[in-house]
Amino acid sequence: MASALPQRSPRRRRGFTLVEMLVVIGIIGILTALLLPAIHAARAAARRASCSNNLKQVGVALSHFATARRHYPASWRSTAPEASGDIDGWSVHGQLLPYLEQMNVSERIDFDESYEDIPSVDMGGGVLQKLSAFRVPSYVCPSEPVDEVRFEDGVPAHYPVSYGANVGVWFVYDPATGTGGPGAFFPDSRLSGKDFFDGLSNTIAMAEVKPWNPYYRNAGLAADPGIPNPASVCGLGGDFKANSGHTEWVDGRAHQTGFTTTFTPNTEVICNVGGVDYDVDWTNQQEGKSATAPTFDAVTARSYHSGGVQVLMMDGSVHFVEEEINLDVWRRLSTRAGREVVEPLD
Repeated sequence: MASALPQRSPRRRRGFTLVEMLVVIGIIGILTALLLPAIHAARAAARRASCSNNLKQVGVALSHFATARRHYPASWRSTAPEASGDIDGWSVHGQLLPYLEQMNVSERIDFDESYEDIPSVDMGGGVLQKLSAFRVPSYVCPSEPVDEVRFEDGVPAHYPVSYGANVGVWFVYDPATGTGGPGAFFPDSRLSGKDFFDGLSNTIAMAEVKPWNPYYRNAGLAADPGIPNPASVCGLGGDFKANSGHTEWVDGRAHQTGFTTTFTPNTEVICNVGGVDYDVDWTNQQEGKSATAPTFDAVTARSYHSGGVQVLMMDGSVHFVEEEINLDVWRRLSTRAGREVVEPLD
């Protein structure tokens, strides 16, 4: 009788030991730590590129506007006076809508009437809302953390804007004489290419600004207090608004849709209000709110892109300006006819 085949003992399967698992987890953690900054950097670069593309679209619209109208838009296009005597004014952004493929919005606008008087419109799906609450994609930077409508009394009222029009260095407008500042735009201006003695490639059209920014307004000083330094702005006075600057794309007033080169990009202007530090802007007098008080503005270009801000030049080119830029150079880039010599940005 044949002997029985020897029984093979079952092979024991060997799993991972605790040490091996810890080693693998540690390696994964190291790889993640190495990859995350690269991923964040790639995303930041993509957002910056998208932001740059927004400005390029605005530049094309600005060129088309000038070609069609034979002048550039005003920073603040005044409308008929309200019963109170106040005058509203449409922003550069509002005036450019027909050239940004936003005819569905612009065809509802009568630029001779205040944006406050436009009836609510159907923006799709039968939902009625104020035109000023409409989100214009080209006006919002992808890096904006609060990309949402601003409510008033529980109703959608306004949408923020990430790009401000260049209204000069400090002086913006004198309502008593109709004199405007040295920027690319000023209230009720009708500037054309021949007015830019410094050249379109040497004059900023728009720069990044931060929506929801705090600011002071309507100090109503009759005389020019002189260009301040960041530490002296708080003492200039005015009514304080905690979080509504650059939140109204329709409004041509400088603290809503403009900027000045009083300070270099991303300069902090810290004022303590109620025990809280705020990085503020300042405007002496809102355009259209006084027949005599001039508008001086310290409205700083700010960005969520590290190290500086992106700017659109009047020739349509887009550049990144570092926040360490020399203040005199920064100011020269904001004047249209200062006849200064400025080195190319790139």
